[in-house]
Amino acid sequence: MEEGKKVGVIVNPLAGIGGRVGLKGSDGPEIQRLAWERGAAQESPRRALTALQALASGAPRARVLTCPGQMGQSECLGAGLRAEVLPLALSHPTTPRDTEAAARAMMEEGVDLLLFAGGDGTARNIYEATGGKVPAIGIPAGVKIHSAVFAKNPRSAGRLAAQFLEGRITALRELEVMDIDEEAYRSGRVSARLYGYLPVPFAEEMVQKLKAGSSNERSALNAIATEIVEHMEPDCLYILGAGTTTRCVTDYLGLEKTLLGVDVIQNRRIVARDVGEGELLRLIEGKRAELIITPIGGQGCLFGRGNQQLSSRVIQMVGPEHITVIATLQKIVDLNGSPFFVDLDDGAASQRLSGHIRVVTGYRQALVYPVQA
Repeated sequence: MEEGKKVGVIVNPLAGIGGRVGLKGSDGPEIQRLAWERGAAQESPRRALTALQALASGAPRARVLTCPGQMGQSECLGAGLRAEVLPLALSHPTTPRDTEAAARAMMEEGVDLLLFAGGDGTARNIYEATGGKVPAIGIPAGVKIHSAVFAKNPRSAGRLAAQFLEGRITALRELEVMDIDEEAYRSGRVSARLYGYLPVPFAEEMVQKLKAGSSNERSALNAIATEIVEHMEPDCLYILGAGTTTRCVTDYLGLEKTLLGVDVIQNRRIVARDVGEGELLRLIEGKRAELIITPIGGQGCLFGRGNQQLSSRVIQMVGPEHITVIATLQKIVDLNGSPFFVDLDDGAASQRLSGHIRVVTGYRQALVYPVQA
């Protein structure tokens, strides 16, 4: 049988151990020790096994590379996969450095896909090691799964990986890698940060099922950008939030966007790049301004995740009526009917944004979508 594409399998065996024992995370040796003391059981290897069984049945020609022991070798054996085990010297217990070293080694081996089991912390390790240069799919196995790079469940992760490796899915989407401060989370505060984007395989047939809109993501984004730019007014300040969707506006204008930051456009030129709250407040004081944002993919967050510089003070100064949300129809469909949500530094400001908001989805196309505080 002809050998197929190469997939690198990485399992974070400690991901998720803090969940069932109420620790809201598994990061760090002290939390892991406490989890074991509370009788935690390993969840990640079992979930990885489910995904790998789906991979084995769906992509029998795939060449599998993995890590020693519970970082992939054991799970591959359990799924009946013949895997090449990379000669990695792992820590005991394993650490984020092991995940990053494995991802770098697999990238050097030229894998076509990374299939990893873990949570947001693991996704962050994969991103930091690869710089988003290798397609990846997350098997959801951690306590914190805020990132959009994870499949809906382990079986879906394995099936998606198999379809990509077999060439039945070829398109990729850049999806968000998020992580939260576990200490803040344990104190009842969610402090999330957008770290970057990973290219993730997605099923193009989902886009083709839509009754309206563009037939693919690129043309959909171009249509949105055309709509936004046609309505730009002279001297008005346009604040562009973070993300690949808002980048379509700068791409249309031939400008370079700060992907993970907030930029300001005036008269079709970038006048401020990667700005913070203070600079934004100084820029827009006494001036006309419009805020253009997009929801976090797969989750629907408008404010409070990865764009904290767009604070309640900035929103108040701009005016809620001057907020434009842009999103492809596919991005809306991916929310499965869940509303957008906001989590601002001011609860009252969040409440003022709740209700419904207009979303530009294409050229002269828009819909109204619910927002919850």
